[in-house]
Amino acid sequence: MYQDVLVPTDGSDGTRRSIVHGLTIAERFDARVHALSVVPEGPLGTLESEEATPAAHRAVEHVESEAAETGLEAVTAVEHGVPHEEILDYVDDHDVDMVVMGTQGRTGLDRVLVGSVTERVIRMAEVPIVTVRLTDELRIDDPEEAERLAREALANGSLDRERSIVDGGPHRISGSWLFAFEPDDDPVHVTVDGVSEETRLESGVQD
Repeated sequence: MYQDVLVPTDGSDGTRRSIVHGLTIAERFDARVHALSVVPEGPLGTLESEEATPAAHRAVEHVESEAAETGLEAVTAVEHGVPHEEILDYVDDHDVDMVVMGTQGRTGLDRVLVGSVTERVIRMAEVPIVTVRLTDELRIDDPEEAERLAREALANGSLDRERSIVDGGPHRISGSWLFAFEPDDDPVHVTVDGVSEETRLESGVQD
């Protein structure tokens, strides 16, 4: 029934459950997952730092990584513009069958804006929209605790737990902490789930 499922993400904690729901639906129907992040411009935009675009890429790469864990094909895209317009354009351009998105963003003004984006997509889209509210409680909200678990994952993987963190990390994406450890040219990646406290290590490098 569904062949292409779109999961818009801004990398905020509130997108964790929409990603989980989106992947569950895609797995049920053996559908392709589309991860889209929009760097806001125009009337719904907020003042963005120079980190906005790299953060958007990290957000969709996180969805891609989660999809790969369940054996799903994933396509990623980062666009600049008015968020609801870019989402609707993407739906049309890629024959998306369903959109799964959150109703809450970061905090303050951005939280209001994300709700507004979702409302506009619901009103204007011609495909089913599944909305997911944030109900998960983060157990790991402290980057130092997340780093401790990440270094434990290194040790359990027979890697040097004293490796330096690269890529300006850690980065908190969709309720998870993402670490990249040296070397710079082939970093070891560790994901720490802020809700379940589970860790995942991805490495082609062995000491």
